[in-house]
Amino acid sequence: MRAMNCPRVCLLLAELLDLALGYLTVSIEPLPPVVVGDAVTLKCNFKTDGRMREIVWYRVTDGGTIKQKIFTFDAMFSTNSSHMENYRKREDLVYQSTVRLPEVRISDNGPYECHVGIYDRATREKVVLASGNIFLNVMSPPTSIAVVAADTPAPFSRYQAQNFTLVCIVSGGKPAPVVYFKRDGEPIEAVSLSEPAVGTAALQDSRAFRSLLHRDLDDTKMQKSLSLLDAEGRGGHPYTEGPFRGLTPDPSLVLQPTTENIPETVVSREFPRWVHSAEPVYFLRHSRAPGSDGTVEVRALLTWTLNPQVDNEALFSCEVKHPALSMPMQAEVTLVAPKGPKIMMTPTRARVGDTVRILVHGFQNEVFPEPLFTWTRVGSRLLDGSTEHDGKELVLERVPAELNGSMYRCTAQNPLGSTDTHTRLIVFENPNIPRGTEDSNGKLLLVALPNGN
Repeated sequence: MRAMNCPRVCLLLAELLDLALGYLTVSIEPLPPVVVGDAVTLKCNFKTDGRMREIVWYRVTDGGTIKQKIFTFDAMFSTNSSHMENYRKREDLVYQSTVRLPEVRISDNGPYECHVGIYDRATREKVVLASGNIFLNVMSPPTSIAVVAADTPAPFSRYQAQNFTLVCIVSGGKPAPVVYFKRDGEPIEAVSLSEPAVGTAALQDSRAFRSLLHRDLDDTKMQKSLSLLDAEGRGGHPYTEGPFRGLTPDPSLVLQPTTENIPETVVSREFPRWVHSAEPVYFLRHSRAPGSDGTVEVRALLTWTLNPQVDNEALFSCEVKHPALSMPMQAEVTLVAPKGPKIMMTPTRARVGDTVRILVHGFQNEVFPEPLFTWTRVGSRLLDGSTEHDGKELVLERVPAELNGSMYRCTAQNPLGSTDTHTRLIVFENPNIPRGTEDSNGKLLLVALPNGN
């Protein structure tokens, strides 16, 4: 009789034990990716038939090794349950605990856990029976975008095709944005390069680059042209700077020397005469650098063989697509050769012994990429004895009277073109400096004058 009643008794005891302990199920509602600055509410749903003891929310960091408590509800000491909602359903209590983040930051990205404890009905001691977790994915739109030219300032070459690279730098995005280029508003179809670094020589030697351009000057003509230019730099026809002079036997392209006085400012431009055999081939490479805050800096490098006749005044734009942006972010530049540089000289009325500064302070329009500036003195060396000076400004310290009427040439060039501007230095007498106080090199000597002058 006892053996027959044992299964029924055991089942009853199991039901009583289950009733004493109660049960608990916990789940956190999933969230789509959120954008920095948005308000987010984390929702923890749990169902139980027991007495609730506490609810604890954790922020998990360092790969799960550290749990930072961000919210606690203790049923023993708290009478305020405004953070929770509950309702009856088939004699069960269903709760929802919420944690609100008013302005999400990048640092809020990561996993969160909701731990729920209920009372053991038999012993009245706390027992943590269940927990739920969620990963909060915080997106950040790019904060900055810029387009720069690699390897600038760079000289202009009349005889050899040059590779040119535009670099688009996009910072502050999470996840990494999609970056692409356009030319004159049309997307550029580029050959993607997966290598981490591609040198200019490697690109120049590739079959695609070799098939792009021809030179209409053979090696003999080029050497002859270079020798003519060297002769001119040593004093031959210093005031005749016509384009293509001596580069071709065609008389129509040769500018004859002139005996007319040179104006104070002369601007000349020279372009190569290259012939395209095909459309330019563009190469695109991307690199990524993770930031300490979880964002990514993306650099997109667009490289092609430059043709100044075609690429001058071409509009290139870099555009960025990102899930946190409602519309693409854009930065654009126009390739422009230097033209019409403006020269400023201070003081405007230089006297013997003054320090004269000659500065390029602008062009007729914005120039991109950054020009390379080279100063020379026509027919002679600079005051310090050098043949040329690089930089936007030329400084002549304590100018002697012998520099009066000297002509200075500023060459401004970038990979798209070159322009020369001349300016003449007029030096007036200085009553505070008597004549004959220069050495054999024309430099001023310090002379103690009476009355402290």
